[in-house]
Amino acid sequence: MNNDKPNTAGDVRKGAQAQRSIAFGFERLGLIGLRAPWATVIAAVLIAIVAAFGIQRIAIDDSLSQLFRNDSAEFRQFEQISRQFPSSEYDVLVVIDGKDVLQRETVEKLRAAVTDLQLVEGARGVISMFSARQPARNGGVPTPLFPDPLPEGAAYQDLTAKVVSNELIRGKLLSENGDFTLIVLSLEPDIVDGRALGPAVDEIRRTLDEDLAGAPVTAQLSGVPVMQLQIRKALERDRIAYNALGLAAGCLIAIFFFRRVSFMIIAAAPPLAAILLALGALGWLGFQLNMFLNVMTPLIMVISFSDSMQMTFAARDRIIAGASPREAFGDAVRIVGPACVLTHGAAGLSMFGLFFSDSDMIRAFGHAGALSILIALVTVLTLIPALGVLLAPRREALPATGRDGGVQALRNFCNFVAERMLRRPGVNALIGLAVVIGLGFIYSGLQPRYRLADLTPDQEHAVEASQRLDAKLNGANPIDVFVAFPPDKGLFAPETLQVLGEVHRAMETQPGVANVWSLETLRRWLAEKLNQRDVATLQQYVDMLPPFLVRRFVAQDRESALVSGRVPDKDAGNLLPIVEQLNARLDAIRAQHPGYAIRPNGLSVIAARNSADMIGKLNRGLTIEFAFVAAFIGLAFRSLPVALACVPAGVFPVFAAGGLLRALGDGLQFASVIALIVSFGLGLSATIHFINRMQREDDSKADPTVAVARSTVLIGPALILTAFVLACGLEALAFSNLPLLRLFGWLSAFAMLAALTADLLILRPTVAALMRLGRRARAAR
Repeated sequence: MNNDKPNTAGDVRKGAQAQRSIAFGFERLGLIGLRAPWATVIAAVLIAIVAAFGIQRIAIDDSLSQLFRNDSAEFRQFEQISRQFPSSEYDVLVVIDGKDVLQRETVEKLRAAVTDLQLVEGARGVISMFSARQPARNGGVPTPLFPDPLPEGAAYQDLTAKVVSNELIRGKLLSENGDFTLIVLSLEPDIVDGRALGPAVDEIRRTLDEDLAGAPVTAQLSGVPVMQLQIRKALERDRIAYNALGLAAGCLIAIFFFRRVSFMIIAAAPPLAAILLALGALGWLGFQLNMFLNVMTPLIMVISFSDSMQMTFAARDRIIAGASPREAFGDAVRIVGPACVLTHGAAGLSMFGLFFSDSDMIRAFGHAGALSILIALVTVLTLIPALGVLLAPRREALPATGRDGGVQALRNFCNFVAERMLRRPGVNALIGLAVVIGLGFIYSGLQPRYRLADLTPDQEHAVEASQRLDAKLNGANPIDVFVAFPPDKGLFAPETLQVLGEVHRAMETQPGVANVWSLETLRRWLAEKLNQRDVATLQQYVDMLPPFLVRRFVAQDRESALVSGRVPDKDAGNLLPIVEQLNARLDAIRAQHPGYAIRPNGLSVIAARNSADMIGKLNRGLTIEFAFVAAFIGLAFRSLPVALACVPAGVFPVFAAGGLLRALGDGLQFASVIALIVSFGLGLSATIHFINRMQREDDSKADPTVAVARSTVLIGPALILTAFVLACGLEALAFSNLPLLRLFGWLSAFAMLAALTADLLILRPTVAALMRLGRRARAAR
C-alpha cells in the first residue's frame, strides 16, 4: 500500500465533473457561501439574533408522566382521574427518620411543623399521623389521636403504644416500630406546573429546618413535585454544561491538529451556529425541553462538527497542494459536500423511526431531531465556504505534507491498518461477520427495563428519601384502583360498599402491594373500635372528616372512588406481574358486579404495562432501520456491494453496545435504545464519507483494494478525529445528574468509537471483498 499524497485541486475538479452527485446537487447550496461570503455571514448573524429570542421561549416539561403521554384511552383515563382526585403527582412527601420520632419533644416539634406546612403558599392540605382520630363514643365528635397538650410520664408511654398500634396510620404513615413517619403535603396543580414550585419547595424546607431544629430526626423531601423541580434544575444546568464541554472538546482537538486558529474557527463556528439556530427554531415552534430534547445540543454538535471537520480537512489538503482558499473550499463543497448531505440524510432517517413511537415525548424528540439535522446541514454547507474564503490562510502559511506532524501520524496509522486489513480481505470480512453475528446473539438477549427513579436526579435527596419509603413503608409509588358507580347506585349503597370492600381486600392481599387506603379503611375502623357497622354512622364520619382528606378517596360528586396502595420503585418488568395478578383478581369482582367500572390506574400501572412494549417497538424499529438505511446508501451510491458492506459495519456498534450492557447486567432502557438509534445514524457518517471518496478514487479496471487503501489514507485522519470529537461531545452528558442522560451519553460515546472500529476493521475488507466478487462475476459473463 502506498501512502499517497492528496490529489491536486485540478484532479479533484476533474473527478467532480466526471461523477454524478450522490446528493442530487443539493450540495451546491454551499456555493452560496462561496460566492457571497460576507452576505452569508451577515445573514447568519441576523438569523442568530432572531434564534436567540426563540431560545428564551423554550419551556421545560418536567412531568414524570411525559414519557407515557399519548392519545390512548388508558392515558386519557389517567389524566381524567388525576383531575377528579387530588393526584399523587402533586404530593410532596416529607420523610421523617430517626429512632426518637415518637419522643415527646420531637412529637411537639413535628406537630408544629405540620401546622406550619398547611400555611405554605399553594398547600391544599396535609395528611400525617396527626390526622388520625380516636373513636367517639355516643355519637360525639372524634378527638385527635394526639391530644393537646400531650400527656407526660406513663400516660405518654400509653399514648405511644396506642399510636404504634393504630390501624389507620400503622404501616401507612408510621413504620411498625415507630422510627419513621411520613407527612403528605398536597400542592395546588398551578403551583406544581408553574414557576412558583421552586419557592414553594424552598419554603417547605425552611419551615422544616426551623420547626425541627434540635430534634433528633432527619427530614427529607420526595414526591413528584420535588423530583420535577430537581429535573427542571438539572435540565437548565445541563444545557449550559453540554454547550460548553462539547464546544471546548471540539475546539481543542481542531486547534491541536490544524495548528491554526483560523481553521479552528472555520471548523467550530458552523456547529456552534447550528446549535443556536436549531434551538431557536425549536423555541419559536413551541417545543418544550425535556429529558430527551436536552440531548439535542450535543446531538447537533456532533453531527455538524463531523461534516465540518471533513470539509475543513479536505479544503486544507487542497490549500497545501497549491490551491487558493476559494478554489479549495469550492472543491470541498463539490467533493465532500455530497457526502455531508448523505450523512445528514442517514441521520434524519434514524430519527424517522421515532415518529411512530407510542410516546408523545419520543415522537417530539424525533421531529425536533429531524428538523435540527436539516438546519445543521444548511448551516454547515453555507457557513464553512464563507468562513473559509474569509479566514483560511494561503499555502505559504501552512506546513508541507511531510512536516504536518499530527495529521501525518494519523495517515501513517491509517496506512498501517489498510495494509493489514486488505492483505486478505475475504478472510478478514468473514471474521468481522462472525464477530457481528456473535454480538448480535448477545444483543438479542437484552430485556426491556424501566424505573421511575431513572427519570430523576439520583444525586439528590429525593431518590434517597424514596428508597427509605420503600424500605420502611413497603412502597414509594402509588397504585390505584378506580371504581365508578352505576347511575342508580350511590356511594353508600350496600352494593357499592361491598364492591369497595372486595377491591380493598384484593389489593391488600396482592403480594407486592402495601399501604392500602380507601373508604373501607374507615368502615373497618368504625366496626372494630365502635362496633358500628351501619351506613348512617359511616356517612356521619365521612361528612365530619376534612374535605381534602375525603377527596383523596371519594370524588366530589360521590359517583366514583379510589382504592389506593403503594408499590416499591422497582423495574417495570417486576411490577407488571403484580399489575396483571391484581387485574385478574379484579376480573372476578367485575363479573359479580357488571354495572361497576373497576380499573387499575396510576403512573406505576401505565409504566408497567407500556414500557416494555414501547422499548420493544423501538428496538424492532431499529432492526428495520438497519436494512432501510443500508438500502438508502446503496441506492445513493448505485452499488449493491456498498449496500451489503454497510450492514455488518453499521450494526457492529449497536451490537457491541448491547453486549456491553449485557456484560454490565443492564437491559434496554428508553435512553439506551434511543442512544443506539441515534448512534447508528451518526456512526454512518464515516461510512458515507469513506465510500464517497473510495468511488472517486476507484478505477473499475484495477483491484478495488487500491482505491480502498488510498481512500483510507486520504480521509482516515478526519474520520478518526471526528469520531473522537463525537465521542467527547456525547460523553459530556456523563456530567448530568439525570441517570437517563448519563446512560445516553456514555453509551452513545462508546457506540461512536465502536463505529470507528467497525469502519476501519470491518467495512474496508468487506467492501473490497464484495467489489472483487462483483468484478469477477462481470468478467466471467
